[in-house]
Amino acid sequence: MLVKPNWLKIKLEKNNNFQDIEEALKEENLVTVCEEAHCPNISECWNSGTATFMILGDTCTRACKFCAVKTAFPAKLVDKEEPRKLANLLKKWNLSYIVITSVDRDDLIDQGSVHFANCIKEIKKENNIIIEVLIPDFRGREDLINNIIKVKPNVISHNIETVRRLQKNVRDPRANYEQSLKVLKYVKDTDNKIFTKSSIMLGLGETEVEVIKTMRDLRGINVDFLTLGQYLRPSLKHIEVKEYVSPDKFNFYKKVGEELGFLYVASGPFVRSSYKAGEFFIKSMIKNG
Repeated sequence: MLVKPNWLKIKLEKNNNFQDIEEALKEENLVTVCEEAHCPNISECWNSGTATFMILGDTCTRACKFCAVKTAFPAKLVDKEEPRKLANLLKKWNLSYIVITSVDRDDLIDQGSVHFANCIKEIKKENNIIIEVLIPDFRGREDLINNIIKVKPNVISHNIETVRRLQKNVRDPRANYEQSLKVLKYVKDTDNKIFTKSSIMLGLGETEVEVIKTMRDLRGINVDFLTLGQYLRPSLKHIEVKEYVSPDKFNFYKKVGEELGFLYVASGPFVRSSYKAGEFFIKSMIKNG
């Protein structure tokens, strides 16, 4: 059995700002992926006033073997007031950057894409804010992806999750490597002013060659931003960790990604797809003019 190394120990600290966010979310009946996915960075991000919101409920219609989010089919009814609630909450916080993600909703005709777009539109009405969205694959349907593109978020992110060989072992059967690449390519081909982003989990049994090949595939379709983080097993029901990747290895992948031309690469054991997203985005804009 693998022993968790010292660099993977993190202390959860709750200050007043953390508790204020927690209370505000409960008040509006809103959900963050920080809580639902057991993110190790919840303390760091919430204490600095940043959160990634998860819309369309807290129950996913898919059952990826790495994910801690609840699963059921069909999922719960969609809260039609959610776009307004989210916009109002953000107005109170006065943030400059927000990340919105969602569960997969294969039970809905439009897979939740219209609700996603409505949230973006409502937020734009009420807030002058940079918007990043982390979207499902919508089964590769271009009409549904278009619903998101049309409302022009600043960044559209979709996670490829792992290398090609491990997709079937890690993700729900309705997701796959080629479909994820297709989503990201379609976004960039349709509107090249929208930045694209993806994420790779490490420690699932992938090789260095496979990781670099995945990075090359993402750059081959002009993905702008990349994050790499350590997979941590949420429970014994989930796929096991094959390796705890060292910080030095993460630094190596960061260097490779930058050489490949990503505008920014966030790479480290605790990095997740939305980790310090606003900070990295703004720094990359300054650096790249």
